[in-house]
Amino acid sequence: MTQGRVFVKISGMQKQWYSINGGARLEGTVTISGAKNASVAIIPAAVLAGECCVLENLPHIQDVSALQHILQELGATVDFTDGDCMRIDPTGITCTRAVSPAVQQMRASYYLLGALLGRYGECDLALPGGCVIGARPIDQHIKGMAALGADIHIDGSILHARAKKLVGTEIFFDMVSVGATINVMLAAARAEGVTTLTNVAKEPHVVDVANFLNMMGASVKGAGTDVIRINGKKNLHGCVYAVIPDQIETGTFMIAAAATRGDVVIKNVIPTHMEAVSAKLMETGARVIEGDDGRDFYLRVVMNGRPRPVSIKTLAYPGFPTDLQQPMMAYLTTASGQSTINETIFENRFNHVRELRRMGASISVKDNRLARVKGVKELHGADIYASDLRAGASLIIAGLMANGTTNVHNIEYIDRGYEYLDSKFRGIGASIERVTKA
Repeated sequence: MTQGRVFVKISGMQKQWYSINGGARLEGTVTISGAKNASVAIIPAAVLAGECCVLENLPHIQDVSALQHILQELGATVDFTDGDCMRIDPTGITCTRAVSPAVQQMRASYYLLGALLGRYGECDLALPGGCVIGARPIDQHIKGMAALGADIHIDGSILHARAKKLVGTEIFFDMVSVGATINVMLAAARAEGVTTLTNVAKEPHVVDVANFLNMMGASVKGAGTDVIRINGKKNLHGCVYAVIPDQIETGTFMIAAAATRGDVVIKNVIPTHMEAVSAKLMETGARVIEGDDGRDFYLRVVMNGRPRPVSIKTLAYPGFPTDLQQPMMAYLTTASGQSTINETIFENRFNHVRELRRMGASISVKDNRLARVKGVKELHGADIYASDLRAGASLIIAGLMANGTTNVHNIEYIDRGYEYLDSKFRGIGASIERVTKA
């Protein structure tokens, strides 16, 4: 599916929201886009090459657009060539100072630290922002870069990193961090000697970044396990690489299908990435069927009747993903009993609860970590406000479930991570429209 690649800039006097008429059963087929979490790391990683890279299956989302703009500011040539393909030529980079507002507004901009430090031996980086879902310190990132030989200090809101030479070493992360694992892996790819990373993240997008580095000529082994070993290379070359399908978008549509008592075939997926989600949906009474049509793997989700309550605990991969905790909570608001959700990753990831309560949900929260969801017969439409990307997805699912009209505001959060979300939902029977008003 090729659609327009230019994001419309909405002036400060204009507002956008999603208007949803709930109650429709989702039926049909939807195709998943490239993974946001992999894309926002692989785009900066292309800086490590001394030649052009072409990235395929990139989603057209705000975070990708922002990274394109940031790299262009540094001097790279970055263009969408055709459909979902992006061509990145880093040879024109003359600046290693990434401090623009675009850098400050997105969390994933911190991958520029590993990429620029690895390629040029220096980086000035504005401390990144992103969704407000809890403390996400970069101390493990700094620890890793310092262990490789970088001199790092923070002046106000700017991180300064310098290294005459990066040298491989052994690094044990104090906590499992996707961002730190990837960031240090980027820098180590061009360090001198062997770097061993222990207690690393095992998420699919970590493996995808490692595969991309290897396509450029790097030597990264062990991604997807507890230990990653990187044999640094002096030079990396360009390549053509296709990003994996989005695990979280897949889960969002799986949950939406079940939540609307639907029957949806979800194409361009990697079923093994979804095992924790599939297991919980089946526990609620949904059927999850894996298949292969000869071109793509697919998952079919079928649900009839009211879901059974379940207990969920978010964990690092391969556990239940924190990014799908909020959509799953929306689904469980109409279960036939009480569900419990234990959020172990982020301490502020229940901000969507008050919005679900506006729609009639019965949810209690303890210590901002444990939620008890007592199922109600139905939700009703309301004006509700997204507080972050995945909260926005959960509110859309709630709106699709609800009786009446739901208006989801603050959809700029949703645009950060989902490609053509409203169009995809309409394609499987949802009544959802993007509304713009001055």
